[in-house]
Amino acid sequence: MTRRIVVTGLGLVTPLGNDWKTNWRAVQAGQSGIGPITRFDASKIAVQVAGEVRGFDPHTILESKEVRHYDRFIHLAVAATAEALTDAGMIPIDPSEADRTGVIYGSGMGGLATILEAQATLQNRGPRRVSPFLSPGSAINMAAGIISIRWGLKGPNYGTVSACSTSAHAIADGYYAIQRADADVMVVGGSEAVIAEVAVASFNNAGALSRQSAPIASRPFDANRDGFVIAEGGATLILEELRHAQARGAHIYAELVGIGMTGDAYHITATDPSGNGAARAMTRALQVAGIAPQAVQYVNAHATSTKLGDASETAAIKSVFGPHAYRLAVSATKSMTGHLLGAAGATEAAYTALALYDQMMPPTMNIEVADPDCDLDYVPNAARRAMIDVALSNSNGFGGANIAIAMARYR
Repeated sequence: MTRRIVVTGLGLVTPLGNDWKTNWRAVQAGQSGIGPITRFDASKIAVQVAGEVRGFDPHTILESKEVRHYDRFIHLAVAATAEALTDAGMIPIDPSEADRTGVIYGSGMGGLATILEAQATLQNRGPRRVSPFLSPGSAINMAAGIISIRWGLKGPNYGTVSACSTSAHAIADGYYAIQRADADVMVVGGSEAVIAEVAVASFNNAGALSRQSAPIASRPFDANRDGFVIAEGGATLILEELRHAQARGAHIYAELVGIGMTGDAYHITATDPSGNGAARAMTRALQVAGIAPQAVQYVNAHATSTKLGDASETAAIKSVFGPHAYRLAVSATKSMTGHLLGAAGATEAAYTALALYDQMMPPTMNIEVADPDCDLDYVPNAARRAMIDVALSNSNGFGGANIAIAMARYR
């Protein structure tokens, strides 16, 4: 018998707020979390804005020594997960459930800031002063490891990494772990914290970042878009086998009904202009779900605000949905959060689950000038209340990684 999988807990720490309720209010209001860079002196770089997490104190969730030893991406992961587990009604963890509860959590770049700090220590103070916590404090899988240790979760435990589709792949792996009966509950998601001078300089030199000012720098699908806005944050979803969730009276936001994963086999960073890989991922997700394209009302697009990426995703949606592409709604919440890189997929999956639960389509902000290559209904500049029974959340990553997650309204 197929095991049905539902979302029973959410945790978000993003530029829009440090809990999911604040995030969702901000999304519905079309607020922007993008502002001037404060994490370092950006005066020597053309890019001046980012999506920073503000007002976040890791000491509220971690001990002082843990804050020192672990990179910021782990701080964000633990905070988002604490909220998600609480939201799911799972704290304290039932010891009898520990073996059947796992963690799959990812990051695109991991502990970059901690690695840079260790290199500076080595150069300035010598090898004896390099922290022995460099590896456990910066390795990508350690977000999952520390979450597992902190809450005693003894099911599958590892990290994912696939650039900007990282946390969407974590959701997929958690979905399949429950389907295989390897677990009944999976803590899944991702976090990223690379608003550092070296990362911003590199992305800027690649021509990937917007040089416009806040709050309009991130403008997916708009004709004047010129690149993405780098952002940070953490997002956690609790996935649970339906009967298990029902037995404990869990609150259910949405049901995961299908996953599609493909590769472009095209370029190390650029997406295939035809959108073929993204289209195949969406088609596969719907096939797994047993849902016709015409039954979809909403797509949360990967849409980063790059010229090629937004146009190719639009082409992919048209390829999958045909004439129905002009009847469904597509929105890009990155217009408000910026691009959370490895945390983007889980953040947007959480927003998609909330869209299904609240029957509210998030807006795409900052659309001012129509682009003939981007001619769908992007829910421009204001959220929209509408019936949503089925939705897709798309993610794409460097190296040609594509993933689509199909969700349905639970009833």
